[in-house]
Amino acid sequence: MTQNTPLSARPVRLPSHLEQRVLSVEELKAHGVSSARAAAQCRDGGPWQQPLPGVYVLHPGPPTGEERLRSALLYAGRRCGAAETGYGEGMITGLAALTLHGFSAAPPLDSLDRIDVLVPRTRRLRSARYAHVVRTAELPSPVRLAGLPVAPVARALADAVAGIGDASAARRLLTEAVRGGLCEPAAVVRKLSRAKLLGRLHVVHAVDSLIAEGRALVECRLYEMVRTYDLPEPLWNVSLRLPGGPHLGGVDAYWPDEAVAVELDTGAPRHSPRDDDRRRAGLDARWSGYATEREHLEGLGITVVHLTPKRLQEAPEQQATVVRTALMAAADRAPAEYAVILPR
Repeated sequence: MTQNTPLSARPVRLPSHLEQRVLSVEELKAHGVSSARAAAQCRDGGPWQQPLPGVYVLHPGPPTGEERLRSALLYAGRRCGAAETGYGEGMITGLAALTLHGFSAAPPLDSLDRIDVLVPRTRRLRSARYAHVVRTAELPSPVRLAGLPVAPVARALADAVAGIGDASAARRLLTEAVRGGLCEPAAVVRKLSRAKLLGRLHVVHAVDSLIAEGRALVECRLYEMVRTYDLPEPLWNVSLRLPGGPHLGGVDAYWPDEAVAVELDTGAPRHSPRDDDRRRAGLDARWSGYATEREHLEGLGITVVHLTPKRLQEAPEQQATVVRTALMAAADRAPAEYAVILPR
C-alpha cells in the first residue's frame, strides 16, 4: 500500500537558553537550522510559522503584538550588514511607535493592521503583509523601548498622521503629544512639512489644533514660572499703543512700572517644502515683523524679553532669572514712553 502522506518534519532543537521566539533565517542558520528545515517546520499543522519573508515565529499560535513588532524589524533589517540587534538601521515608527511611547490615543499593538518600519532611503525593500516600509533620507537616532529601536515622538507622529485619514484621530494624537510635553509643536510641523503632508486638509486642521494647544501649554508654563520663582505678577496678554498713536504690538506679559515685556515664540512654520522660495520669504517676513515690533518697543524704552517654549520647559529657573534681571535693571534706565495698555 502506497503512503502519500508526507512525513512530519523532524523536530528542531534549539539551545535551551534561547528565549526569543521570533528569529530570522540568518539567526536560525547561526544555530544550525537550514532554510529547508525551517520551511519544513511551517507546513500545515507544523510547530512554526513564517509571517514574513525570511522571518519565523517558533510557535503555531497567532503572534503577539510584540512578536509582530520584532518580526517586522527583522524583515526590514535583514541583509543590512553587521548590527548588534540584528535590526540593521530599521526602527518602529507610526502608530506602533506611539503605542510604545505610551500614547493613550494610539491603538493596542494587537489591533494594528500594519506596522511601520523606518529604513534608509537606499534600502531596496518592499512592504510585505503587515510590515510597511517607510523610507527616509534623514534617519533619526532611535530610542530603546521594550528592547526595540523606536523612532522619536516627532518622527513617529508624522508617519502616523501620514497614514491616518481621520482629522479627529490625528488631532487626538497631536494634542496628546503637546499636552504630555513629549515634543514641541514646531518639531512636529517641521516633520509634517518635510513629509509633504501640509497640503492635506485633515492634516491642516490637525495642525491648527496643534498650534493652539501648544500656545496654551507654553502660556501655562509662563504662568507657572512667574509664580514658582516669586516674580511680581504682570499684566497678562495685553496690547500696547501710544496715546492717540499706532499700535505697538501685543505681548504675553507686561510689567508697566518697570516697562518690561515678555514675548513667547510659539509660532510654527506652516509652509510646504515644495515651495522653498515662498517658505523662506514667509519666515523672513515673520522674523522681520518680530524684529520691527521689538525695535519699536525698545526704542520707546520698553525692555522685551524673548522666551522660547524649549527654554521654558528645560530651564524655567534660568528664564525667571533673565526676567528678574530685566525688572531690577529698570531702575537704572531712563523712564519709558507712556503706553496705553489694552486687552489682547
